[in-house]
Amino acid sequence: MSLDTSKVATSNGATAATASKPSRIGGVASWADDRLGLASAGKKQLRKVFPDHWSFMLGEIALWSFVVLLLSGIFLTLWFTPSMGEVHYEGSYDQLRGIEMSEAMASTLNISFDVRGGLLMRQMHHWAAMLFVASMMVHLLRVAFTGAFRKPREINWVIGCLLLLLGTLEGFTGYSLPDDLLSGTGVRAADGFLKATPVVGSYMSFFLFGGEFPGEAIIPRLYIIHVLLIPGLLLGLIAAHMLLLVYHKHTQWPGPGRTEENVVGFPMLPVYAAKAGGFFFIVFGVTTIMGGLLSINPVWKFGPYDPTKVTAGSQPDWYMGWPDGLLRIMPGWESVIFGYTISWNVMIPILLVPPMMLTILILLPFIEGWITGDKREHHLLQRPRNAPTRTAVMVSLMTFYGLAWAAGGNDIIAIKFHASINHITYFMRVAVFVGPAIAFFVTRRWCISLQRHDNEKLLHGYETGVIMRSPEGGYTERHLPISEASAYTLTARDRDEIYTVDGDTDANGVVAPGSRIQAVRAALSEKMFGHNVQKPTAEELEEAHHHAEHEHALEAGLDHPADGHQFDGHSDHTVDEAPLRGH
Repeated sequence: MSLDTSKVATSNGATAATASKPSRIGGVASWADDRLGLASAGKKQLRKVFPDHWSFMLGEIALWSFVVLLLSGIFLTLWFTPSMGEVHYEGSYDQLRGIEMSEAMASTLNISFDVRGGLLMRQMHHWAAMLFVASMMVHLLRVAFTGAFRKPREINWVIGCLLLLLGTLEGFTGYSLPDDLLSGTGVRAADGFLKATPVVGSYMSFFLFGGEFPGEAIIPRLYIIHVLLIPGLLLGLIAAHMLLLVYHKHTQWPGPGRTEENVVGFPMLPVYAAKAGGFFFIVFGVTTIMGGLLSINPVWKFGPYDPTKVTAGSQPDWYMGWPDGLLRIMPGWESVIFGYTISWNVMIPILLVPPMMLTILILLPFIEGWITGDKREHHLLQRPRNAPTRTAVMVSLMTFYGLAWAAGGNDIIAIKFHASINHITYFMRVAVFVGPAIAFFVTRRWCISLQRHDNEKLLHGYETGVIMRSPEGGYTERHLPISEASAYTLTARDRDEIYTVDGDTDANGVVAPGSRIQAVRAALSEKMFGHNVQKPTAEELEEAHHHAEHEHALEAGLDHPADGHQFDGHSDHTVDEAPLRGH
């Protein structure tokens, strides 16, 4: 087979080959590369390998939802008027024609009814915001449950928590902009939260609103925050998040050939880029379908904001529901200290608990790292069952969040189930404390039971469902060994090491510095790992292997299918050839 070189070089028998003249695009690319060095830097990154697993797409949903938010937001800014100046609406919506409202509300109605594609873009923007926050939450849970926040990704975890906070604030500022009755009620609530801050609350409200509520400056200020300040922070943090992801390399699930030192998957180009690009269009398409078919935030039904009115059954967007739920079930406690009224009924659920929850989330990898004393880098993910205490803590936090979120709809629950709203409120006051504790205990015991089940599979194989009868008349169930790949996955975890203190005094009986802290650390380590089921040792696996060989020797004559199993995969195989069910 000869190679045709006529397209890349000219040659004859007497003179050396000469390269053909580069194209204009190639010349420009060479000129830029000589000065910027992009080719050598980009070549490595474009061939960077990413692992493939369905759970990794959760972060992609958040990323592409943010892109949809940017695109639809740019469209909306072309027609939205961020002004509280009063006008009389004279647009297409008959029910509100002639009614006095702000320019912000009038422009929102104009986008919805008079701009071609405006309502679709409005609803796409709102649904994309919902998906953005929801996917960030689920992605955060995936990272926490699998231990992906361990060294060296603690900073990326902090960035992710800040992205979730900023995404929530971005959503609040966004749905407050139309200046309808529902969003105005939310802004009114925010004013109350600010004023509940001791000593400086009234000053904070005055500066934000430019005077007494509602003033004339809040919509323009929220607009600047919504389209400039928070998006800029989000873009910067997302860029940092992605750069750290590339720098640290992506985590991967344990399996044959996968170690802490490598990544098994597909390169950025052409495979991963094509898959990510296709997934973007899936997210974009689903968001478009939702925006076109599912109505959300119909501001024309609420009407313009009037400080003298409150929307019946008003509730914030779902991601702001849990602080609202805590606010609803909090008793009306107030104190007067040095002449200042302390509104505990607002401070605790709004000003104290949400920052406390965020702080707990941010500190999780640092607390775990201190308790375990683990300074190694981790690139292999953990199954949630193999970290029972961490999994139980996250489920406990989820339970608290879920109960507080449900409390935000206590009036709806009372209406739908014909129950007393007072009884529901009293129940929730107890459940937000008792529920997380119960969830922690049940989850931890569940994970430990699953660890024990994994060890049984490793040592004795999986249950085939075939019942064997011995010559003595006893009945036993046939077990077959699991596949090597499954065994590798189950054993690809470290044995837990409980931290112990050698002694709190030296040879002279003097108390060692920091001994009390180390004692606390040892106690927490015992609580964290003391009840875990460790993976079998090499000796235990070898003993189980010999035991299985002995069992096979006893059953050597039973190489025919057992009656009653003609349809379960054993009827056409011998005992040695029986398929591994589920593998």
